[in-house]
Amino acid sequence: MTETPQAPLNPDDLAALREASTATLSTQLFKLGLRNTFLAGLGRVTGDQPRMVGEAFTLRYIPAREDIDTLDVFDDYDHPQRAAIEQVGPGQILVVDCRGQGRAASAGNILLTRLLVRGAAGLVTDGTLRDIEEISTLPLPVYAAGAAAMTNLALHHAVDMQVPVGCAGVAVYPGDVLVGDRDGVVCVPRHLVPVIARQAQEQERLEAFLTGRVLAGAPLRGTYPADEDTLRAYEESRLANAPQPRAQAQPQPQD
Repeated sequence: MTETPQAPLNPDDLAALREASTATLSTQLFKLGLRNTFLAGLGRVTGDQPRMVGEAFTLRYIPAREDIDTLDVFDDYDHPQRAAIEQVGPGQILVVDCRGQGRAASAGNILLTRLLVRGAAGLVTDGTLRDIEEISTLPLPVYAAGAAAMTNLALHHAVDMQVPVGCAGVAVYPGDVLVGDRDGVVCVPRHLVPVIARQAQEQERLEAFLTGRVLAGAPLRGTYPADEDTLRAYEESRLANAPQPRAQAQPQPQD
C-alpha cells in the first residue's frame, strides 16, 4: 500500500518520552481523555533493556485457513510476515496484531534476530513467540503474551502491514509511538507526542523529588499530591541543582 509520508518527530520529544515511565505516560494521556492506551497482558520477554521508544510499524494477522496456510508459503520471500521484517526501519517497533490468540506463535528467534540487525527498536505482539529461550537473550526489547512452540501458520494468516491494528485491545496506527518498560507498553498517538512529552518528563522529575520527601518521613498530606509549600520546595531544589552557565572568558587588556 502507498503510505502518506509523516512529518518527522522531534528527537527532543522522543528523548523526553524515554525519561517517562509507562505509568506516567498513561496518566498524561488520561488527562487528555484517553483511557485505552495501555496494552494489557503483555510482558517483556528479553532481559534488562533501556526503555523502549519507537514508531509503530504494524503487521495484521487474520485467522489461518488450512487450504492456504501451509508450510510451503514460507518459500515466498514476499510473504507478508517476511516482507514486514525486511521493511521495518531503524528506530521502528514491529507491532503484531494476533487478535489476542496465543495457541500458535506469531514469530520466532530468526525473524527477531533480523529485526535486531536492521536496527529495530523492538517488537510488540499480543500473541506468543516461539524459541523464547533464544529470544530472551537478544539485546532487543520484546513484549509478548507468552511462549508457544507451534508455528504461526496453525493459527495466523499474515494479511497486511502498515494499517491500523488492534494490539492487546488498543488501537495502534502506523507511526504512533510505543513506549515500553517493566510495567508493559503504552501507545502514544503520534500527534500527541509533542503535547505530553515534556509534561511527562516534568512529572517524572517532580515525583522523584516527592519520593525523596516521603523517604525522609514526610506524610502524604501536603506531599502527594503536592501542596503549594511542597511545590515551592521543589522549584527551589530544581533551581539549586540546575546546571550553571559557564563563565565567559573576559578579554585581556592589550598593551
